[in-house]
Amino acid sequence: MQAPDTVQGFEKHLDGWLDGLSSPAKQGLAKWPTKQRILLACLLASLITALVFLPNRFFDPDLLHVSLVLGVLGLWRFGWWFTHSIRAAIYGRLIWPGMRRRADRVWQSGWRPRRLHIQMTTYYEDPAITRRVIGSIIGQIRREGIPTTLWIGTGSSYDETIITEFARTHGADVDAQLVFLRQNQPGKRMAIGMVLRAMNRAGIQPDDLVIFMDGDAVYGSDVLEKTCSMFGADPNLQALTTNEEVLCYGPDWIQSWLSMRFAQRRLAMQSHALSKRVLTLTGRMSVFRAKHMIDERFIRTIEADHLDHWLWGRFRFLSGDDKSTWYHLLSRRSKMTYVPDACVYTIEQIEGSGTGRMVQNFRRWSGNMLRNGARAIALGPGVCRPFIWWCVVDQRIAMWTMLVSPIMALLSLFIEPAYILNCLIWIVASRTLLCLFLFRYAREPDMSWPFILYFNQIINAGVKVFMVFHLSKQKWSNRGNQSAGDGTSLVDRLQNACAKFQLVTTVTAFVTGLAIYIGLLDASIIWN
Repeated sequence: MQAPDTVQGFEKHLDGWLDGLSSPAKQGLAKWPTKQRILLACLLASLITALVFLPNRFFDPDLLHVSLVLGVLGLWRFGWWFTHSIRAAIYGRLIWPGMRRRADRVWQSGWRPRRLHIQMTTYYEDPAITRRVIGSIIGQIRREGIPTTLWIGTGSSYDETIITEFARTHGADVDAQLVFLRQNQPGKRMAIGMVLRAMNRAGIQPDDLVIFMDGDAVYGSDVLEKTCSMFGADPNLQALTTNEEVLCYGPDWIQSWLSMRFAQRRLAMQSHALSKRVLTLTGRMSVFRAKHMIDERFIRTIEADHLDHWLWGRFRFLSGDDKSTWYHLLSRRSKMTYVPDACVYTIEQIEGSGTGRMVQNFRRWSGNMLRNGARAIALGPGVCRPFIWWCVVDQRIAMWTMLVSPIMALLSLFIEPAYILNCLIWIVASRTLLCLFLFRYAREPDMSWPFILYFNQIINAGVKVFMVFHLSKQKWSNRGNQSAGDGTSLVDRLQNACAKFQLVTTVTAFVTGLAIYIGLLDASIIWN
């Protein structure tokens, strides 16, 4: 969906979209539009027709061993998916309702945090988006009556002027302070560190609450009540993150892709929360006990988090501040949770085809995951909790297993070209089944998801394989086109050449091993 050309048109459309998303989501068959029902029926009919009339080559003697590997990997991956689904259902239906009731009782009894601190960074955001973000914050502060300080890290007077004018007009009656901190060093991490140090100078108290949020995240209804009350009800809770929804102005398929990813996130977050941990404290919206903000190690982790690598040496992280805060709390065995009924709305504006932005996002997300995953694994299951620890391990295994099926299917073309048709049927049927589970966590089903899901998995796995050998390479266009790992010195060129050699030889060995297994290559010829 393309954004309207005029400012007034854009604001009107954005308001309408936000209002529509804020309404209660339909449940069951009621949320299936007629078009999507027809598409599902057509897809199922096509699959059944293909299964009935196309020869079943999965049991071809020359390819049975290929089918065996595809089947075992499929059962493993789908079993892992269904495990998450079961855990998510347990959390959503059995654990979460009690947590919400206890939090509501505490809130209704009059409990409020002594003070709320909202830490937000913004960087040349669209004025219409900024006004809606600040408006959503002001409205909820007014409603809940929580003394609040809004700390905003900026890069110029551009965002400061927009926020100041809006706050003076619409927030004069609100018990809140507005503090700007203009960063003198580049990067979001330095902006957050500057804000946290200012909080400490102002005398933040350990039991205050601190919200970390981005400048394009609009609060849904009752977000402050639904999140802050969790800390009043559970003294051991140290941090939480919320549900998210996305509004994307750009190619329609990017909106579908992002909506699918957020549905995956809802399922996974509820599964993780059953272990009283999560896999990330999302930068869009997370809430912390302020005692962590007082810890100099916490601040330095955000400002100067780094990795010591045998090839790349010591390099600092550009993005991934949410992973750094998560790792800090994880290493201290802190209790974390997910609040499914508190939603923030992320507003994305994407120009062009969107493919470049998709790959760039994967590079950033995958790089952040890989850079933090190794040290999280090193903490061990005793610190991370066994299920969460295995989730981190599985992220590193899955990037390779996900590539086995498509590579073996392509290699089988040299043995039996028609086998690829059976593989395509398996891909579409399996992803359709997975999406039927995923649709439970979507506002509205979208029958493009089975195809987008597979495309998402393949691209993501490929990017992860590339990034595991290029951990220092970072690029973040949202914060002034920051980049790292692209030096041109002799040492940089040697490091890049070494990384490329590792990548090529590893991928070659991976493909060669699969070719040997399916009988396309003779191992004795290679060794001799």
